[in-house]
Amino acid sequence: MTTIYLLVAAAAPSAGASFFIQTIPLVLVFVIFWFLLIRPQQKRMKDHQAQIAAVKKGDRVVTGGGLIGKVIKVGDNEIEVELGQGIRVQAVKSTLTQVIDPAAAKPAND
Repeated sequence: MTTIYLLVAAAAPSAGASFFIQTIPLVLVFVIFWFLLIRPQQKRMKDHQAQIAAVKKGDRVVTGGGLIGKVIKVGDNEIEVELGQGIRVQAVKSTLTQVIDPAAAKPAND
């Protein structure tokens, strides 16, 4: 009878090992989220910030409100955008959503 108790006690995993085995799936899920969601989003944000920081006079930009215009003047935190002939507005650089590449832009109504 004592040999049965010894065998059962030897076969039962310790509390530390069972905790480690239970946390493996959680760590695995976090690693998958990191590589599929978090890391690509951080890369996109970094690229966007670099694109906005590199805005220069003459670039076409899209503001957060959806307005498209040409950059007339660039400051440290603000830019001046010409929306139409004689219509100029000032925008904060951080509110820009996109810098339009002139080579990739299509002409209107074509």
